[in-house]
Amino acid sequence: MTYKHIESVTVLPPWFSRNKKFRYTLEIFKTDFKGRKGKTVTVVMMNPSYANLEVADKSVNFIEKLVFEKDYHEFDGTKKIIVVNQFAYVQTNDFDGAEDKIGRYNNKAIEDSINEADIVLIAWGVANSFENRKQFVNKILSKEINRNKIVLQTKKHPSRGYYKDFLKEYRAHLE
Repeated sequence: MTYKHIESVTVLPPWFSRNKKFRYTLEIFKTDFKGRKGKTVTVVMMNPSYANLEVADKSVNFIEKLVFEKDYHEFDGTKKIIVVNQFAYVQTNDFDGAEDKIGRYNNKAIEDSINEADIVLIAWGVANSFENRKQFVNKILSKEINRNKIVLQTKKHPSRGYYKDFLKEYRAHLE
C-alpha cells in the first residue's frame, strides 16, 4: 500500500547514499507554520522503508499525523520533523540489523539530528533487539547538550500504532 505525506507538509529531498540504498535523514516541515521560532522533533526509528520526497510510508505518515494533526500538547509549536533510523539501509521486510546496514554517515546523521531537536521521539516501540544501536542513541541523549531535552517513546512501532495514549516518557538514556 502506498501512503502520501499529509497535505499540510513540505518534504525536503532526503539525504540518501549515492546508490539510494541508505537513507540518512528525511525532513518534513509544516507548510502553514506561522512564526520564526518553532520546535524541531527528531524521530528515531529502526530502519527506513520507501518514504521519500514524493511519498510517505505507513510509519512516516503516522508520525506526521501524530506531530502535526493529533492533539498531543507536547508537539504544540512544532514546525519540523527530522526522521532518522538506527540503521540507514532501506528495507521494508525481513530486516536483520546487520552491522553493514548502519550506513557510512548514519551515526553523524543521528547525532546531528538529536542535537538539533527540541524533542526526541524514540519510535521503535518496545521490541528492539539491537542493543548496540540503542546504546549508541542513549549515549547521544546523555550528553550535556541533550540532557534537558524532552525525550518520549512510542508504545508501539508507528506502523502498528494507534493514537490514543501512544506516548510515554523515555528514561533509558538516564540509567
